[in-house]
Amino acid sequence: MKNISKLFLIVMVMGFASCTKLLDRPPLTSENDETAWTSEEKLRLYANKYYTDFFTGYGTGFTAAPLLTNRNNDNVVSQGQQGNFTRAVSSDAVWSYTLIRSLNIMLDRIESEMTTVLTPSAKNHWIGVGKFYRAFRYSELVTAYGAVPYYDREILNTELDELYKQRTPRNEVMDAVYEDWKFAMENVRASDGDQSLNKYMVAGFVSSLALEEGTWQKYYYEDNTRAEKFLTLAEEAAALVMNSGKYTIATDYKTLFTSKDLSGNEEMILYRKYDAATGVTHATASNSNLDESLIFGPSTDLIKSYLVNDGNVYQNSTITNARDFTLSNLIETRDPRFEATFYSKPNALNKGAFYYITKYFPRDIEKLVKVDGKALPAEFKGSNNETDAPVLRYAEVLLNWIEAKGELNSIGKGSVSQTEIDKSINVLRSRPLATEAVSRGVKKTAPLLIGAIPNDPRKDPNVSSLLWEIRRERRMELAFENNRLSDLKRWSKLEYMDSDVNKDLLSGGWVNFSAELPAELKITTAVIDLNNNKTIYSGSNASAMKGFYMNTTNKPRLPFLNLPNVNPYLAPIGTNIINDYVRKGYELKQTEGWPQN
Repeated sequence: MKNISKLFLIVMVMGFASCTKLLDRPPLTSENDETAWTSEEKLRLYANKYYTDFFTGYGTGFTAAPLLTNRNNDNVVSQGQQGNFTRAVSSDAVWSYTLIRSLNIMLDRIESEMTTVLTPSAKNHWIGVGKFYRAFRYSELVTAYGAVPYYDREILNTELDELYKQRTPRNEVMDAVYEDWKFAMENVRASDGDQSLNKYMVAGFVSSLALEEGTWQKYYYEDNTRAEKFLTLAEEAAALVMNSGKYTIATDYKTLFTSKDLSGNEEMILYRKYDAATGVTHATASNSNLDESLIFGPSTDLIKSYLVNDGNVYQNSTITNARDFTLSNLIETRDPRFEATFYSKPNALNKGAFYYITKYFPRDIEKLVKVDGKALPAEFKGSNNETDAPVLRYAEVLLNWIEAKGELNSIGKGSVSQTEIDKSINVLRSRPLATEAVSRGVKKTAPLLIGAIPNDPRKDPNVSSLLWEIRRERRMELAFENNRLSDLKRWSKLEYMDSDVNKDLLSGGWVNFSAELPAELKITTAVIDLNNNKTIYSGSNASAMKGFYMNTTNKPRLPFLNLPNVNPYLAPIGTNIINDYVRKGYELKQTEGWPQN
């Protein structure tokens, strides 16, 4: 979900700080531990500070822009060296318990200071809010590090045995997380004000986080009993959202990421509001604005994964020219999310793939700049962007639900019917099309039929055809957001990122250079055809330069799988922390798979 911050604040005193405006909230005031617990409104102010910690959106300024912060996965090719995994233990890597401490204080004070202040239902609501966030944070820590120290109360700086306790087994931590989530889903209010945390937001996030844990247990730890526990919770949480009747898929895909006002959008379970007038802006659209030069773009592997609009893979499609990978043909023949994600012509500003990612760039501004010849508005430059950020979309919940059901089915727990496919994947495929997309020949993708699942020659033989298509749908829906690397980890499929094995990770979009980008024919230009033959530009073979673009300076990832004392799935803790334990007379074991003390 989010990057683990670099502060080991188990041993720091918690400050009660104000935070900046998020969503539609007014600026918060400062409180201290003596005055904060005297009314529900003050408790609300305390809890509001967690929104920016857990619901980042596009961040602020240049932080958290998806195209910049999520480049190390199999959807992306970079010019030059591909992103690498950590291969050695550093000295200063640390985990953060700032939020855990703060949340435990909140939960403690609700019990000790607010029993006579809150009604029983209000008390349970706020305990549910605190437990939801605490469980959210522990799930992040566990996903990053495996076993971590678990605390469910405020720890004082004099309690050295607690401050320097050993890691708590992962299953014990996640059992506590499970109980916190169940409590939150049962007690957080169904409505607590516009864009305030409610039961359905809680359930939506639980559907994602429990699915993550369930698939980790199934694939990494190979424990189907625990996998069933969390997959069932993911299914139940998603169903709670689906059965609420509050959300639907009613907006074309691109508008979800390029709107300046997502209020009232029926797909938004939670979004983050941006407004230059209040000084809250971001830089996400700046990386999609057809003005900035980028060294990364879509990998050939991603491009090949998009379905043809007859619902089949390109190798078996009956659509005319389904094997033609020129960009104009891809726009007409592929799933509509392809057209909504990329600019319509090969573009030299994208140095990694020559396919420019415009998922976060509004259609009207694209027309203004590329058709009308006007200057790019300042709000799409630098960190001036004001487009709202989807934080949790109904589409993701639908995908969580059908994946959880598919995973449960794979371990003999339940089944997946056509009706359930129709309620999830096929709802997404029925999404409205933008007028501009229709004018380019885009058509909706045919429904997925459980009795006629595509026969994909590129399918992983260790994954069922049904799960393969569920995962493909997720990949198309969430491309260039924040999910792909975490998905590969929870499926134990980091092997897909081995660029020594998968050569489609080193090339980008299909380009006919002499017709489309003749100025880019250089000695570093190469193309790969559908039979994986490489042609390098010689200076006199321009007519032969048609294929998936590859820069000859591209280098594969350094080896990261099956190396001794390297575990790309879990992060190591820094030696400084381990040594600090030793100095205090305690022991902290290194993360599994890394060299032990």
